[in-house]
Amino acid sequence: MFSFAYPGLLFLLLLIPFFVVLYTWARYARSKKIKRFGNPDVLKALMPDVSPYKPPVKLTLEMAALFLIIFALARPWGGVKDEKTVKEGIEVIIAVDASNSMLASSTSDEKGIDRMRTSKLILEKLINRLDNDRVGLIVYAGDAYTLIPVTNDYVSAKMFLNSIDPSQIDNQGTDIGSAIRMAQSSFSENKNIGKAVILITDAEELEDEPGVMNAAEKAAADGIQIDVVGVGSSTPVPIPSKTGSFMMDPTTGDRVLTSLNEELAATIAKAGKGIYVNASNRDALNELDKQLDTLKKASLESSISAIHDELFPIFACFALALLVLDIFILDRKIGWLDKITFFKKENPV
Repeated sequence: MFSFAYPGLLFLLLLIPFFVVLYTWARYARSKKIKRFGNPDVLKALMPDVSPYKPPVKLTLEMAALFLIIFALARPWGGVKDEKTVKEGIEVIIAVDASNSMLASSTSDEKGIDRMRTSKLILEKLINRLDNDRVGLIVYAGDAYTLIPVTNDYVSAKMFLNSIDPSQIDNQGTDIGSAIRMAQSSFSENKNIGKAVILITDAEELEDEPGVMNAAEKAAADGIQIDVVGVGSSTPVPIPSKTGSFMMDPTTGDRVLTSLNEELAATIAKAGKGIYVNASNRDALNELDKQLDTLKKASLESSISAIHDELFPIFACFALALLVLDIFILDRKIGWLDKITFFKKENPV
């Protein structure tokens, strides 16, 4: 079925009769002016190179080109065909540590960018790199809970990621084992698709360390890769409090200090058959991206969409050809045609 994407542009075709009328009027006005100077037959002999046929031919070519250009602009469709699109990817669940220690500086400078902000920045960049993959978000401290289930809605994932605030979580701690187990139960049942849990943590004040290792090993046995991103510095720094100062130890009265436990974070990644990267490493995101690429991709979604058969290039090419031809047709007569006499007068006997 022949149709147009922008049928409203076809009203421009009214320009063609307008230009034809304008041309006819111009030729009429020219003829009247010539008659003012004298006999047209006599004046015709004074203009031997003027062709009476070339202008109408040029006008016809130009109007045909205009017709084709307007058709091309209206974007003609010749028909509809179905196109099947299959998206392949993996499933990734990001588990974010939301304990109070994530409010501390991510560097050795106690006034540096906090660990939570650093985590959000690196995870936003990671989500931007995901192509056709599904992503889920889990937050954990003393407990773990799902913030967003596995989805391909990256905009919502980043919105929920930016909403994480450790100061609003009452049950504090670092229960990574609970986060791993929740992530394991949140994946789809498709065994042919690669699955990965990305833990982002400072790995401090870990609750039930043997349970964490057991959860990581069990997930790896089920084909779920555990990758760990360490956030923070090995140099102890104080933890900011809600009052604007720093958290104090009620027993000693000293400031509570926190540091990144890289050794433990790397051990968790090893148990989960994944990798450990430090968020402060410039290549951390690339290394994590390469590790995710090792996972098996499978079909996540297939869709059939109607694709129109575009015809505008055909009309545009013909219009261009007519315009080029018009350039080479001049208004004067063709010299070599004057030498040919198609109709000879017979001499009277």
